[in-house]
Amino acid sequence: MTQNLQQARPLEGIRVIDYSHFLAGPYVGRCLAALGAEVIKVERPGTGDAGRQHAWFVGEHQEYSGYFLQQNMGKKGLCVNTKDARGRELMQKLVDSADVFIENYRPGALDKLGLGYAALAQRNPGLVYCSISAYGHTGPDAHRAGFGLIAEAKSGIMQMVGNPGEAPPLLRISLGDMYTGIHAVAAINAALLGRVKSGKGQHIDMALYDTLVSMHEYAVQCYTLSGGKEVPVQTGHDMPNSTLYGVFRAADGDLVIAAQVDDAWKRFAALVESHGGPAGFGADARFHTSTGRNAHRLAILEVVKPWVAARSVREVLALLDGIDVPSAKVQRIDEVLADPQIQARGMVVEQDHPALGKIRLPNLPFHFSGCDTGITQVAPDLGQHNAEIAASLGFAEADIAAMQADGVLFSR
Repeated sequence: MTQNLQQARPLEGIRVIDYSHFLAGPYVGRCLAALGAEVIKVERPGTGDAGRQHAWFVGEHQEYSGYFLQQNMGKKGLCVNTKDARGRELMQKLVDSADVFIENYRPGALDKLGLGYAALAQRNPGLVYCSISAYGHTGPDAHRAGFGLIAEAKSGIMQMVGNPGEAPPLLRISLGDMYTGIHAVAAINAALLGRVKSGKGQHIDMALYDTLVSMHEYAVQCYTLSGGKEVPVQTGHDMPNSTLYGVFRAADGDLVIAAQVDDAWKRFAALVESHGGPAGFGADARFHTSTGRNAHRLAILEVVKPWVAARSVREVLALLDGIDVPSAKVQRIDEVLADPQIQARGMVVEQDHPALGKIRLPNLPFHFSGCDTGITQVAPDLGQHNAEIAASLGFAEADIAAMQADGVLFSR
C-alpha cells in the first residue's frame, strides 16, 4: 500500500504547556509533539528538569542527558522564574494561550505557585489540565510522594514476577511511568474532542498506582471470581494456567515459546516427538486441552526443557517457524537495534544534534497512513526558545531583553 504522508498531523494547532519533569509527564509531551502539537517545555532556572542530570551522558557532554533528549524531543524550551512578577505574568499569558497543561508534581504543590487547576481554569475555561502523580489527587495516600518503583511494588505486579522463594527482580523499565503516560495521552485527546462539543476543558487526574492496577488482565479477576481463594504468585519462567507458554534455555541462549493454544500445542508436541522426544508425546490426549495441559504441566516441562536445552536457539526457532508455532529469541538491546523488523518499522529515530552529532533514540510506535509522526527536532537546551515564546505572547523586544538580563528568562 502506498502511503500519502501529506496530511497535517492530528494535533497541529494545539498548544501544550509541559510543566513536568523526569519521565511520565515529559513522555506525554513527547507523544503530543509527535502527533503535531506545539509543546512548550517549561523549566525552572538553574538545572531545569531533573531528567537533565540522568544518564546516559556522551563523553564530556554532561549537560546533554540521553534521558532528557529522548523524552523531550520535538519541544520548545522555556526557562522562566515564576517567583518574579514578570515571570508570573509571562506564565499566565502562556496559560491563556494554551489548550493543554501537563504537570506531575505532588498534589497541591502547584497550587502554591498559582498554577493549580482551579486557578488556571478560571483564566482559561477551555484548558485541558493533566496531572500525573503516584497516588492521584484523592484518597488517603494522595499526599504521599512516589515513583514508578513504588507503584510497581504496591500494584501486585512485582509480587508475581521472578522465581518462587526469591525476592522479585526489578523490572528494569519504567512500566508505571510509561503506561500511565500513554493513558494520559489518550485521556487528553478524549478531553480535547469533548471540548469541541462542550467548549470546556477539564482536570484529568492520572495515578501511577491506578494505572498499574488496571493492567491486571488476570490476577484481579482470578482472585475475585474465585471468591478470594486464588492469589497469583511467582511461577518463574512459565505460566501454570497457560501451558505451554514461557521462557526456555537452549544450548546457546534463551527463547520463548507460545504453544498454549490447542492446535499449536498438538503441532508442537508432534514436532518434539518426531525430533527425539518420547514416543506417544504428540498423541497423549491428556495434553490436548488447556485444562489437561495445566494439570500435567510438570510432566510436560520434564520433556520440553531438555528437548530445548539440547539444541541451539537458531535450530529450535527454525523448527517452530516451520510448524507456525510462535517463538522468539530473548534478544539483547544490540540485537533489537539490528533487527530488520525494527529497522523496517522505523523504530529508531536519528537526529542531528548541534553538539553531539548524530544521535539515535527510540521512536514512538505511531504509524499513520496520512502523516509522518517522526521527530527530527532535538530536545531543547535550557531556555533555548525564551525570546521566541515571549515575543509570541506580545512582550516587547526591550522587555524580553530586560528579563533575560535579570535572569527572569534563564538560558544555559
